[in-house]
Amino acid sequence: MPRPPDEEQGVSYDDADLTGLEWEGRRFEACSFKAADLADMRTRGCAFIGCDLRNARLAGSEHHLADFSNSRLDGANLFGAVLTECRLLGVSFSGATLTGLRVEGGDWSYANLRNHDLSGVDLRGVRLVEADLSGCDLSEADLRGADLTRASLSGVRLAGADLREALLDGVDLAALDLRRVRLDLAGAVQVARSAGAIISLE
Repeated sequence: MPRPPDEEQGVSYDDADLTGLEWEGRRFEACSFKAADLADMRTRGCAFIGCDLRNARLAGSEHHLADFSNSRLDGANLFGAVLTECRLLGVSFSGATLTGLRVEGGDWSYANLRNHDLSGVDLRGVRLVEADLSGCDLSEADLRGADLTRASLSGVRLAGADLREALLDGVDLAALDLRRVRLDLAGAVQVARSAGAIISLE
């Protein structure tokens, strides 16, 4: 069986059965994986740039150092998937299934995660710069050290979330319900300033 090319552009894998495959170092640009079955797949160092993965099945798949930048995962099933140090810049997750998703670091800046249930999810150290988290349930989520600079948090639920060492520059903290949220001193000062308090160390 011939070895598949390491780089492909504009190729269609729509409805393909790719379950359980192991890919390393492959690059896909503007390729289509609509409704493809990628369940239990294992990838390392692969790139899916500007790809269409709408309604794709990625349940139980594991991706290490993958790059999904500017791809669409609307309606995709990521139940129990593992994303380790992956780049998901500008990725849209509208209508996707994220139950049981495990995230270990990575860059999710500018991603669209509106209205998702991310309660209890470990997002420690994840870069979420200008990500749209509007309407998300982040109750009990671990956001320690996460970069939430200018992220949209309108209408989020944060009860029990851990925001210690999180970067919150440009976030409208005054509009958030921070009851039961864990903050470090720097975060508490930002909250106080957002409410109009004048901080003095004298």
